[in-house]
Amino acid sequence: MSTILNERIETGDVLEILRDDELISALVLLATEDAVILDACDDTTPFVIRRSDLVEYRRFVPEEA
Repeated sequence: MSTILNERIETGDVLEILRDDELISALVLLATEDAVILDACDDTTPFVIRRSDLVEYRRFVPEEA
């Protein structure tokens, strides 16, 4: 698996972001031009982040063999 910084975010992507001063991984449930809905997969409620607030993140990309 590799990571890409600041690439296009799409539904189904897995992102690594900083939330409440903690680095977390989250699944993108829905991505629009204005916002993304993320699920941290930790039994908490999914949350919304505006694209303008999502400045720095890593998007996991599976390696192709």
